[in-house]
Amino acid sequence: MATINETQDEIIEEFEGMTDWMDRYAYIIDLGNTLAEYPDSEKTPQNLIEGCQSRVWIDAKESEGKIEFQADSDALIVKGIVALLMRVLNDRTPDEILDADLYFIDKIGLRDHLSPTRSNGLVAMVKQIRDYARAFKALEAK
Repeated sequence: MATINETQDEIIEEFEGMTDWMDRYAYIIDLGNTLAEYPDSEKTPQNLIEGCQSRVWIDAKESEGKIEFQADSDALIVKGIVALLMRVLNDRTPDEILDADLYFIDKIGLRDHLSPTRSNGLVAMVKQIRDYARAFKALEAK
């Protein structure tokens, strides 16, 4: 499995080939369609991310020291952004997630092309993923 930074570099390379933001948005939407089916039974208030304009659900479980995330959104572009985060951070150890510098977000120009509310939502999603990592790390320490 590629490292977090190798995965981020792959994403940056994929986006470098697209200079038009409409192409980039179309690609992001396509990525959203690659997310595993998220069960309606998990679309609960405790899995809903606060601070997102659209509805985003993220939950996690730990398996063999790595965190497996499940996520979904009811907005196409946001779902694609979630898919990008999952590609980088899914199936990683808590320390890998907590130590990750998510530079791909700025390098592909995503932060500059999101509305302020979507940008806040992105920050909220990353915070929730890191909160899960902290919680699983605390459980490991016991």
